[in-house]
Amino acid sequence: MSHAMCNPAMVSRSVLGSQTSSKSVTETMSGSHEFVIKGYSLTKGMGIGKYIVSETFIVGGFQWAIYFFPDGRDPKDNAAYVSVFVALHSKSTNVRALFDLTLLDLCKKGEHKVHSHFSHSLTIGPYTLINHGSMWGYTRFFKRRHLETSNFLKDDCLKINCTIAVLVSSIDSSQLNTIQVPESDIGEHFGMLLEDEESFDVTFSALLHFVYRDTLLEDEELFMLDSSFFPSLSESFIAKLLAAGEKYGLPRLMLMCESILCKDISVDSVAYIFALADHYCATHLKSICQKFSAENFDGEFPCLTFKPNSTFEFIANYFLASVMHSDGFEYLKKNCPLLQSELLKTGVGCEKEFS
Repeated sequence: MSHAMCNPAMVSRSVLGSQTSSKSVTETMSGSHEFVIKGYSLTKGMGIGKYIVSETFIVGGFQWAIYFFPDGRDPKDNAAYVSVFVALHSKSTNVRALFDLTLLDLCKKGEHKVHSHFSHSLTIGPYTLINHGSMWGYTRFFKRRHLETSNFLKDDCLKINCTIAVLVSSIDSSQLNTIQVPESDIGEHFGMLLEDEESFDVTFSALLHFVYRDTLLEDEELFMLDSSFFPSLSESFIAKLLAAGEKYGLPRLMLMCESILCKDISVDSVAYIFALADHYCATHLKSICQKFSAENFDGEFPCLTFKPNSTFEFIANYFLASVMHSDGFEYLKKNCPLLQSELLKTGVGCEKEFS
C-alpha cells in the first residue's frame, strides 16, 4: 500500500498564509499634588524614621500620599538630611509609574530643587510599587543645614510638589470595529468632467453654483425638455445634474432636479422619466411617475381574478392604456423589462406577481 507524503514546506506556507496583527499601547495618566508644611521648625526632633504625611490624592485611579521625614529616614545619616517619599495607598499590586518630587523656591526665583524620575526613564525605566505602602523617593532629599538657610524655607514654611505618571497598558483592538473609508476620489470625478468638454462648462459650473449658493442656475433654457429628446433623456442637462447630486450625496440638489422633471411628466415622457428616476434613486420622482401611470390607464375595469396560467399578454389585452402605447413604454419593454412590469402593476392596481 502506498502512502501520500506531506510536503513540510507546503504546510508551512499554508499556516503562514493567515496573518493577524495586534498592537500593545502603553500610555501614562498624570497628576500632581502640592503638600504644604507650615511650622517646619516645630517638626524637628520628631526622631529618625518619624514622618508627617499629606492627604491622600488620586492619580491614574490609584491613591497616593507624600511622606516628609524632618529628621530623615535612615539612622546612618544621623538626622543630617530630610527625606521625602511618595507612597502607594491603594490595595493594588505592581503599579508602575514615573515620579517627580520638587521642593519649591518660595522666593519665586525659579530655582526649585528637583528630584525627577522622568529624566531617567529611558535608562532605568518606570518604578514598580509592589503593594500597598510601597514607596519611591529620596532618603537624602536635602541636607538640613542647607535647607534651613535656603530660599525653599520661608516664614517657617515648605512646599513640596509631587507629579506622578501611572503607566497603563492595553491591546488596541480598534481595528476590529472599524469601517474602511476609501480614499478621496472627488478629484478623479471632477477630472472626468474636465475631460468631457461638451458638458463641463455647464454641468460643473452649475454644480459649483449649487454648492456655494444652494440654488440652481437661473437659465430656463438649460432645464427645458423637448419631446423629441425623451429617448436620450439621460444626456440632458437636468439628468446630468441629477446624476451629480446622487453621486456626490447632495439630496437637496436631487430634489430640485426631481421637482423640475416631474413638471415634464406626460404620457409620452413618463416611461423615460420613470427609468431615469429608478437609475439615480430619485424616489419622489419615481413615485409621481407611478401615480401618473395609474391615473392614465384608459377606461374603468372590473376587479379581475388572476389564474395560475395568466400571462402578461392576457393583462395587456384587457388594459389598453395610453401609457402602454407610448414610445417610452416600448423603450422600457426593450431596455428595462422589470421596470416596465413594475409600472404596469402600478397602473393595474394589483399586488400579485405576474409574468
